[in-house]
Amino acid sequence: MYARTTTITAEPKRMHEGIADVRDHVMPAVAGMDGYTGLSLLVDRTSGRCIVTTGWTTAEALAGSREKVTEMRRRAADRFGTRDTQVQEWEIATMHRLHSATDDSCARVLWSRTDPTVLDETLDAFRREIVPRMDDLPGFCSLSLLVDRRTGHGSVTTVYADRAALDATRDTISAMRDEFAGARGVMVTEEAEFEVVLHSLRVPELV
Repeated sequence: MYARTTTITAEPKRMHEGIADVRDHVMPAVAGMDGYTGLSLLVDRTSGRCIVTTGWTTAEALAGSREKVTEMRRRAADRFGTRDTQVQEWEIATMHRLHSATDDSCARVLWSRTDPTVLDETLDAFRREIVPRMDDLPGFCSLSLLVDRRTGHGSVTTVYADRAALDATRDTISAMRDEFAGARGVMVTEEAEFEVVLHSLRVPELV
């Protein structure tokens, strides 16, 4: 399974216009493409940062959609009031879902980098040491880990039932993050929190 993320830095006052465009135009358009498995949209209304993620069954489907979504991306960026977009393509290395997200859900995204030569070993350790512990966290819904095998970059998104659950898990997740990163030589490069505005990404369990 594969994913493409498009990060947009929007004008906060035009956030609603951009969200409407992704919901009403982008989602219906990509839904008919071969290998499409859904879409999610995360937003930070304070900073204007938005992340659109689309899922694809194969690397071929991901590549086949590449040119088709270019104009949609330009349109969405215009609606968000910006030309500032960053596109990244990933392998979905891990997906664990305990509950589906709802309109109240929030997400924490952590970006990292590790040595590509030990990536498989690091992924195995993550699935063994981190994933089983997530089910015990209050309000936990799902976890996904995206990786770029060439560079060793990764992105972990954890989704919670609501803002209260996100807040309640912050210290626990920070401790888990620091322990795992220190033991495995993973460099955490950034962490951010978002509202889950659209949640139709349907990826099967991958652990």
